[in-house]
Amino acid sequence: MRSKLKQILETILDGYALPIDGDHGVAHWARVLENGLRLGDETGADLDVVALFAIFHDSRRVNEVTDPNHGLRGAELAAQLRGTGFQLDDHAFGLLYRACEGHTDERTHPDVTVQTCWDADRLDLGRVGITPHPSRLCTAVAKRPQTIKWADGRARFAVVPEFVRTDWGIRLP
Repeated sequence: MRSKLKQILETILDGYALPIDGDHGVAHWARVLENGLRLGDETGADLDVVALFAIFHDSRRVNEVTDPNHGLRGAELAAQLRGTGFQLDDHAFGLLYRACEGHTDERTHPDVTVQTCWDADRLDLGRVGITPHPSRLCTAVAKRPQTIKWADGRARFAVVPEFVRTDWGIRLP
């Protein structure tokens, strides 16, 4: 799935309303992807869903601060691109849709893939000065102090994973 992300990203970025280097932009999506893949290795989450969540969950934000329906809009964009930009079976797509739709307001979910998606995003809160708290995370691996420290440090220092440039072909300002 990671090899297909570049093409999907091109479509997403064509309609992205915010600066690509903003708090909810490309570097955030890339860190969420890395967080999610790292968590998913232990949780057993569907890594295709996790990867797609990383790039869709904030893809239709129109405001960096308050944007109550952005998750639903990201889920709807995923629905529009399903079948042409990427393939997922109905069950996996349902998880992706739910993860995008509920990532801001919901606390937890019974499915480990959705939990992994939400934790991957929440572990990147350091980018806006919020240290993730274990009580707000879903999975045991995300709640580990060393996981929080690793992810929070990357978020606070605005780490841009190398694959943003090498694989995705995006140069951030």
